[in-house]
Amino acid sequence: MISSYFSYKTLKEINFKNEILAGLTVAMTMIPESLSFAILAGLSPLTGLYAAFLMGLITAIFGGRPGMVSGGAGATVVVLIALASLHGVEYLFAAVIVAGIIQFLVGVCKLGRFVRLIPQPVMYGFLNGLAVIIFMAQVTQFQITTPNSTTWLTGTSLYLMLGLTALTIAIVWLFPKWTKKVPSSLVAIICISLLVFFLQLDTKKVIDIAEVSGSLPQFHLPVVPFTLETLKIILPFSVVMAGVGLIESLLTLNIVDELTNTKGNSNREAMAQGGANIVNGFFGGMGGCAMIAQTLVNIGAGAKTRIAAILGALTILCIILFGGTIIEQIPMAALVGVMMVVALSTFEWVSFRLITKMPVSDIFTLFLVTGIIVFTHNLALAVLVGVIVSALIFAWDNAKRIRARKSWDEQGNKIYEIYGPLFFGSTTSFAEKFIPQEDPNCIIIDFKESHIADMSALEILKKVIVKYQELNKKVVLRNLRADSLRLIHNSKAFQEIEIESNPLQEELQ
Repeated sequence: MISSYFSYKTLKEINFKNEILAGLTVAMTMIPESLSFAILAGLSPLTGLYAAFLMGLITAIFGGRPGMVSGGAGATVVVLIALASLHGVEYLFAAVIVAGIIQFLVGVCKLGRFVRLIPQPVMYGFLNGLAVIIFMAQVTQFQITTPNSTTWLTGTSLYLMLGLTALTIAIVWLFPKWTKKVPSSLVAIICISLLVFFLQLDTKKVIDIAEVSGSLPQFHLPVVPFTLETLKIILPFSVVMAGVGLIESLLTLNIVDELTNTKGNSNREAMAQGGANIVNGFFGGMGGCAMIAQTLVNIGAGAKTRIAAILGALTILCIILFGGTIIEQIPMAALVGVMMVVALSTFEWVSFRLITKMPVSDIFTLFLVTGIIVFTHNLALAVLVGVIVSALIFAWDNAKRIRARKSWDEQGNKIYEIYGPLFFGSTTSFAEKFIPQEDPNCIIIDFKESHIADMSALEILKKVIVKYQELNKKVVLRNLRADSLRLIHNSKAFQEIEIESNPLQEELQ
């Protein structure tokens, strides 16, 4: 039972050292990010930490694949900032619950697989844009924020922060050349923390963002009116949050699939994300989704089972309850350095090498998605636009490919052999192939290398046939596929049309 739970690995095959160290590293990198986004949304810092614990634990246990890490992600929190500022935090908790229900239903209805329809250029654009956002988020740590202003570090404070960050990056990059038995990210955080402690360096620490100590999350119903009006207020935010969370989570799942050469369960992941957000809403968490940066840290540290993510979540809980004062002393430079390396490794540098090899349309889509993410920070919008643009380009390319080869049989009937799909984008080109006034009394339209895809195709086919019938000429349809025959039969507009079928094709269908 235990071996099947941990991805069918026996206990002897699990490298517990890697799993434990990876879990600790993930916890260290997740804490400042969760705190930062909670403060950004005007919430209590503990709201972000509760989300990191609840999301991390529930999705680690019930999620669609080992190795993924979820928490209080900024992508979903940003969606709810306006709701919290206008109506208060209780409405935010209610919105998180509704978003969780939506995500759970997506998994139950097995709609998670549709994320696999996202084209590769959109994936590259998503990763590149996300990498830029992660990197720029770390740059803001070089600022000092007060209630009245935000200023950049200067003088000794700036040089010290830059030096410690550079040292962290060097350790993360160089330590694996010596040994990979211990995650370099964790080594870097510990080394920089000890250096700052023993040399008593005056630099920015986690405590400068917020206090970490607290108690166990408490169950409570969101204090909002249970009315239709309340639902109207929170539903738009919930739908957007659910969409953003699912897109980021399922794209992260796909990325881990590629990195590990394994396959996760997208529907199970959707249900786990939904369930975790429902629990968040009832226990004072700000909600969230999969965190790609922490997931990459986890995978890079050698985690291959669910153990690391579970330990990471439990570590965050222990820190909330017992270890807050220690974590508060971690230099922000160490965490910034680790996250900068993650950003650089997240960026798909290979996409630059493919610029001269990929179609212009794919390059355009890649940069479009990246630009939308960088300038709007709206991951869902960027992916949606990318998919729509890719679909339109695909439709345009296929519309241009429809052809008709013309020949005559022994009886003098003209045969139009159609190549390419007949759908809404190719209807105009299809109609232009026919010349009813000049054709003989009988023509045959052969669909052996084509098929009728939609209602627009049916409509244009009907119009072409009517033009021939008005001239008292006969039209015969040949070699229609089963799906095309079904469309014609259901339309009930071709009852007087002769339809021939290839016996061999019928047998194959």
